[in-house]
Amino acid sequence: MKIAHAPVSSSEASTPASQTPYRTAFGILGVTSASHLLNDMIQSLMIAVYPIFKVGLHLSYWQIGFVTLAYQVTASLLQPLIGRYTDRRPQPYSLPLAMLFSFCGLFALSRAHGFLALIGAAMLVGVGSSVFHPETSRVARLASGGRHGLAQSIFQVGGNAGSAIGPLLAALIVVPNGQGSIVWFTIAALLAMILLWHVSWWYEDQIARRKRSRGATHASPLNMRVVAPVIGILMVLMFSKYFYTVSITNYLIFYLIEKFGISMRAAQLHLFMFLGAVALGTLFGGPLGDRIGRKAVIWFSILGAAPFTMILPDANLTVTTVLIVLIGLIVSSAFSAILVYAQELMPGRVGMVSGLFFGFAFGLGGIGAATLGWMADHFGIAAVYRLCAWLPLLGIVAVFLPRPATAVDSTRDR
Repeated sequence: MKIAHAPVSSSEASTPASQTPYRTAFGILGVTSASHLLNDMIQSLMIAVYPIFKVGLHLSYWQIGFVTLAYQVTASLLQPLIGRYTDRRPQPYSLPLAMLFSFCGLFALSRAHGFLALIGAAMLVGVGSSVFHPETSRVARLASGGRHGLAQSIFQVGGNAGSAIGPLLAALIVVPNGQGSIVWFTIAALLAMILLWHVSWWYEDQIARRKRSRGATHASPLNMRVVAPVIGILMVLMFSKYFYTVSITNYLIFYLIEKFGISMRAAQLHLFMFLGAVALGTLFGGPLGDRIGRKAVIWFSILGAAPFTMILPDANLTVTTVLIVLIGLIVSSAFSAILVYAQELMPGRVGMVSGLFFGFAFGLGGIGAATLGWMADHFGIAAVYRLCAWLPLLGIVAVFLPRPATAVDSTRDR
């Protein structure tokens, strides 16, 4: 059965086409969030079992970082290109295809017995993500009913919840049963394919309805002298956020084991707590941006984490546990606000903007993983956290962001 779209009342139907309101389709947002959960659970599972690959395949920290680089760069390079193409020619049925790539990547991951095979498996998962994120982000905006921050937060919280669940499942299933048990998680990819097939039906119907009511629409030309500096500021903020975040997601397990001597399972549970806090922070960040303004949320989210990141390298285990939760809550609230801010800055280019920012995030994650892995090999894992503690201070550049409405009005060539 197809998922029904949000109904439009007779009063809505009589509204001029250019101003036709659409209600928030919470059912669709829930399904896209659930599929995002499954997609990102697969990604975080791959990262969480790095210690198994490191021991089993005799890998260095640099090689572990390079695996992440292969995955992230594959995703980041393709996403803006896919987003730009689908802005012009939406591809509803690319959604289940994305999860087919992830299915193949998981299967290859469970059978990888060498460094190159591991890289190939990671790249397959990366291709899946590159197709998944631009189109599902567009679906979330279509289903928003004008509540764009809320819609992106619902969509994003699924991904962050999946990222939190991955390490927990790794600790409970993969660690006791070995690398081969990763194949069991192909069931998650199959379930996501089923969910996304239904979303594709809804998406295709929405495209047809909007074409009938509005006719062909074209993105307005942009004044790049105005847009480019603002995008540059947002990219600096993304750099600060994701370089710090990757230091936690990739190396927290190793840091806790080395510094405090706790077990791998206990370290994975700490990573689960951090990623759970990230999911919770994401859920509140978007609606808060709708209410008080996206610039305020961006400002607080990145710069506000600085006091806690500065304390972390010298904290004991108990304080470290509290700090990683606080840092996860604060830092994670920015992404939905940044993404919607950029979408408002560049109207009519939802796919390209989503692909650019998701892709840039993945690319930063990959470069950060490789760079920080090299640092950990040469200077120790503790040095990584002492250096990264300063990154949130880059949030000060948010003061140069214009108000979103002003930015949107001035981006159109006159």
